[in-house]
Amino acid sequence: MLAARTSHHSLAWDVGTGNGQAALGVAEHYEQVIAADVSEGQLSFAMSHPRVRYVHTPESMTEDEMVALMGGENRVDLITVATAAHWFDLTKFYKLAKRLLRKPGGIIAVWAYNDIDVSPEFNTISERLREKFSHFRSADAKYAVEGYRNLPFPFESVGLGHEGQPMQLEIPKELLFEGYLKIAKSTSTFELAKEQGVDLLSEEVIEELESSWGGPSKVRTVTYKAFMHARTVTKN
Repeated sequence: MLAARTSHHSLAWDVGTGNGQAALGVAEHYEQVIAADVSEGQLSFAMSHPRVRYVHTPESMTEDEMVALMGGENRVDLITVATAAHWFDLTKFYKLAKRLLRKPGGIIAVWAYNDIDVSPEFNTISERLREKFSHFRSADAKYAVEGYRNLPFPFESVGLGHEGQPMQLEIPKELLFEGYLKIAKSTSTFELAKEQGVDLLSEEVIEELESSWGGPSKVRTVTYKAFMHARTVTKN
């Protein structure tokens, strides 16, 4: 969908790449993907691909150094940010993105998800737990919680969502209960609570969730409730 809207397919930049999950998908459509992250720990889990180049970009890197890393201004055909934009210094990131995007024809896309649809019974339990522990949620996560409806995104429309109303996406995936737990334990809410000595996934909570899931060996087709902003820039 995004590749169909870019005029060239030479270079993509996956920002906040983590272990490279999004970068691998982007690499199917672009000749080269520079997949960058401020965390060397995250990059240590990166999945190799012949067209993906993983780069550690510490916060100390200057804007000009980032431009040099990408080979100069107006060279990037697609910028992607998967479930990470809400942690960024957006003013700084958007200024850099506008320098790097090919003009005209470059696309910037940011997306995330804030819920996983499993079943009515399971959803009721998970929503109750989410509300109960919402006070552990990081303030930086508010944009994702709100479905990116209020995320500043100062670029020009390409017909994929509009101001205040990002494009809604439903992403199906098959999961075991263990996979769901790994996702839950990777959230900032879980980590912040853990730092304060609170285990959000106590044995009692896990047992309740596992029972409503249908047991540890049951494979469920779940749906990630995702949302995306995708736009372009035609001038600096």
